[in-house]
Amino acid sequence: MHERMTEEEIRCRRLAGQHLLAPAPARTVVRDLCGVQAQFLQSALHALRIRSGGACGPERLVKSWTIRGTLHVFALEDLPVFLHRGRAQSPRDCDTLGADARVDAARKRFFADLILQRIEAGENTREALRAACRSAGMTDGEAESIFNAWGGTIRALCDAGLIGYAVCEKKTFMRLPDFAPMEANEARLEMARRYFAHFGPATVRDAAYFFGATQSQVKTWLDRLPVRAISCSGRTYYALEDGPGTPDGAHDIPPCVLLAGFDQLMLGYQKTESLFFRPEHLRGIFNLTGIVAPTVLLNGRVVGKWKRSGRRLTVTPFEAVRAADRRRIEEEALRLFPALSGVVFTEE
Repeated sequence: MHERMTEEEIRCRRLAGQHLLAPAPARTVVRDLCGVQAQFLQSALHALRIRSGGACGPERLVKSWTIRGTLHVFALEDLPVFLHRGRAQSPRDCDTLGADARVDAARKRFFADLILQRIEAGENTREALRAACRSAGMTDGEAESIFNAWGGTIRALCDAGLIGYAVCEKKTFMRLPDFAPMEANEARLEMARRYFAHFGPATVRDAAYFFGATQSQVKTWLDRLPVRAISCSGRTYYALEDGPGTPDGAHDIPPCVLLAGFDQLMLGYQKTESLFFRPEHLRGIFNLTGIVAPTVLLNGRVVGKWKRSGRRLTVTPFEAVRAADRRRIEEEALRLFPALSGVVFTEE
């Protein structure tokens, strides 16, 4: 027989699992959440900050392409999991070490080896690497492939587990330590275990959305994991038996959280069935160009989005927000960003 929960109980358990009720070390956070998406690094650092109780250092963290083929920050010790054998690779020829329309395979391999040598020598910024390749004869056409803005040879070396992005605002690369990639089935099962432990309770559709997998694949993982089934509002949710949970009201839902852009709390669940925002607010969060806005979570529900520009933070509510709640939002903004000159509420 399925356990029963209310939507509020599920929200509370998800917030606990995602370290939004009690802070944890940054390396614990990235491990439990299968990394944090890092399309914009400042968003990833903010996601870690609100879960780890303060600024997080980049030590033992790396950035590379992982889940859904997107950039994530994760722990170096998880290289075998996220860069596992048989994982999906970019479909673009320029993101491989093979020939493409601009560079033949031998030439690309030559520049790939040069990039590795320069990184090992400490010339690890994108600008320095491009300059080194230029000095070695790289043409403008070859540069469009090798230093492609969305990947190129840099991505091929990242996908091969040879280099990764250092976790800093400037595009800087690091040589990765040697590691033994896990087999695909075991790595995916480990990621699913973390998901149902820290994103759960979650539905099959939620997990399929997060991993970019089929529902059949998710059901295969569930068959191998010690999960419990939970019923709520006609849907079945799953959570790991020994997941973090929320012991007997030990934590209350926080009155206000300023979530990051591309936050795992938004990306972790099928967006058309989210328990954290109303359906009519979906396009205010997920726009049509693929951007996921930083949002204001008030008493466990998204009520608007926010943006910081210099010393000003602007909040755009999706619905009426009471004066007392506006004060809570302002207090949280000033706690996170003490140098702010003001918090402004505006309409779309």
